[in-house]
Amino acid sequence: MQPSSREDTETPDETGEIADEAAEELRQRLAAEAGDVEAMSVLGAMLLRRGDLDGAEPHLRAATAAGDRAAANNLGVLLHQRGYADEAAGWWRIAAVAGSTAAAHALGRHHRERGDEPAAEYWLRQSAEQGHTLGAYALADLLEHRGDAGAEQWMRVAAERGHREAAYRLARALDRNAAREADGDNGVQVPEEAEQWYRQAAARGHRRAALHLGTILERRGELKEAGRWYLTSAKDGEARAACALGFLLRDAGDTENAAVWWLRAAQDGDGNAANALGALHAERGETQTAERWYRAAMDAGDVNGAYNLGLLCAEQGRTPQAEQWYRRAAYAGHREAANALAILLLRGGDETGAEPWFSKAAEAGSVDAAFNLGILHAGRGEEQAALRWYERAAAAGHTEAALQVGMARLREGDEQEAERHLRCAAGGGSAEAAYRLATVLDARRPPEPAHELGEPVHRRSECEEWYERAAHQGHRRAQVRVGMLAAARGDVVEAARWYREAAEAGSRNGAFNLGLLLAREGSEPEAAVWWKRAADAGHGRAALRLALVYARRGELAEGQRWADRAVSLGPASVAERAERLRDALRQELSA
Repeated sequence: MQPSSREDTETPDETGEIADEAAEELRQRLAAEAGDVEAMSVLGAMLLRRGDLDGAEPHLRAATAAGDRAAANNLGVLLHQRGYADEAAGWWRIAAVAGSTAAAHALGRHHRERGDEPAAEYWLRQSAEQGHTLGAYALADLLEHRGDAGAEQWMRVAAERGHREAAYRLARALDRNAAREADGDNGVQVPEEAEQWYRQAAARGHRRAALHLGTILERRGELKEAGRWYLTSAKDGEARAACALGFLLRDAGDTENAAVWWLRAAQDGDGNAANALGALHAERGETQTAERWYRAAMDAGDVNGAYNLGLLCAEQGRTPQAEQWYRRAAYAGHREAANALAILLLRGGDETGAEPWFSKAAEAGSVDAAFNLGILHAGRGEEQAALRWYERAAAAGHTEAALQVGMARLREGDEQEAERHLRCAAGGGSAEAAYRLATVLDARRPPEPAHELGEPVHRRSECEEWYERAAHQGHRRAQVRVGMLAAARGDVVEAARWYREAAEAGSRNGAFNLGLLLAREGSEPEAAVWWKRAADAGHGRAALRLALVYARRGELAEGQRWADRAVSLGPASVAERAERLRDALRQELSA
């Protein structure tokens, strides 16, 4: 507690101090010695502020005896500093009864420290209702501790009077209320009023308010201003702000300065910053330094440190150590560590040990774990159980899970649900989903209308767009299909490009179709090269084409060999034709 000035406040207004304090003290001392009560009180307050308790006490006692309430309050402060709390309370009571709001505040705090909340509330309310800012804040704090609805009113009063901690706490309360009303929605916007109070507290030097304000601005994309508030907070010693500033700098490409702020935050015990430093050194290949920072994060109570140590050990092939760290993080509730541990156990052949960890991770919200459980059940033939987990993962946005659900719904004949999930998966970047969605849409497509001359009119359909998207992502069957669509509209160059791309990626249909296209263009020798590639990959029709090529060239034995191959590969219609050709070639050879 601080001594009061004549304005009856515990913290004197420094802007009103006279430049030459020594001269002022001398003037007050002379007046006090002449019996001026007000001078005694002011001189006592000046000495008290300076820490000269022995010098201040006689002047304060003399002024108090003469009925000066500010002196009575400051005498209470002096006695409190000396450790005489009960005697201090006695003088505060005298001053408070005489109308000192500062004394009422001090007396209220005294009673609260003693556990007498009714008395504390009485005196704090007296102080607050008479306009004392600290009294309003202390009353709000007491009421909030008790869960009293009136706490916000008094916190607002204190904040409006410039109390920065009150402004910060009011902002936090408004923020929490909005989050509760949003029922856990992570995308909830911070109320405008809360932001205003954060801003007011931050402008008055409240470092946590500056941190929260920076976070709000960063989420809104106002990165420059967010960085300024993070910097302000970090310079005031807020480790979380230093860490956040580091991430902001890293995202801007300035990893060197990011590392400086992460180091500062990590040295102040911020586990998130220690993890960031670990990741930075791991990216540079400095694994020992990375491990040291991950351990520092773990020592700071950040479970991500153990998880990251597990990742580091797994990348180095140190499987037993990786399992140890994953397990430590998983037992602490880290869901991705539980998933990683399950994968490690599964790869080691321990399916029984893996499944509970997958379940634990999935129940904690790990989308990857839910998908992995789907794979686990599907591998056992438990299709319904697999589908339930796939659906759970798909609902959370997992692309491959959405693909699996879409395929399952196709098998069940539920085309509408299949399309919905395939669209989600295709939109998430799955080439297979884009291809399967295209086939669904393709099957519904009506025949192309003809114009008056009887030639087909080509209109680009949605299914072609999905085929092309899948093709551009390297999907071989989609590439063949795009080639076929190009050929159908007479674009031979485009068709050949897609067939060739598919064929070079290993598509036997692509190789066969490319051969057909080349043969039609008069390049049968090159066509035969691609048919041979397709036939070697098991394409029966390509083998039959080769048999015909060699028969026309008069290479009957080679033709017979490829006809034999076509018979064995099929399908039935191809095998039947190949058998007739083989028999004819055999007769020709034996003639």
